[in-house]
Amino acid sequence: MTYQLTALAPMLETPDIETTIDFYTRVLGFSTENYVPDMGWASLKFNNINIMFALPNEHRNIPKPILSGSLYFTADNVDNVWEKVKEQCLICYPIENFDYGMREFAIYDNNGYLLQFGQEIKDESVSR
Repeated sequence: MTYQLTALAPMLETPDIETTIDFYTRVLGFSTENYVPDMGWASLKFNNINIMFALPNEHRNIPKPILSGSLYFTADNVDNVWEKVKEQCLICYPIENFDYGMREFAIYDNNGYLLQFGQEIKDESVSR
């Protein structure tokens, strides 16, 4: 049996959907694809990237949103993303070139989720 997976849309918990929608739309440039306040659920989109957020499930006993890893976004111009967001959020590490061939930075969203943004370094002679 063979099959194809065609998309990945993380479903993350948030204690405040409206603040999360504001962060992702205002700071990162996402659009709200769907928002159902009565269900405590929203779907956000940026080009082919989809992220869903929901209020915590009342049956789970998790005191705050957690994610043991990060969400890694590949950008066509990571410097432009950095310029847009650097004054509007908590920074994990600033933009820099890494030996493994990526130029990247990381921030925290309003929930504390780690968001990394990177771009492959095409010309190794470029130093910033």
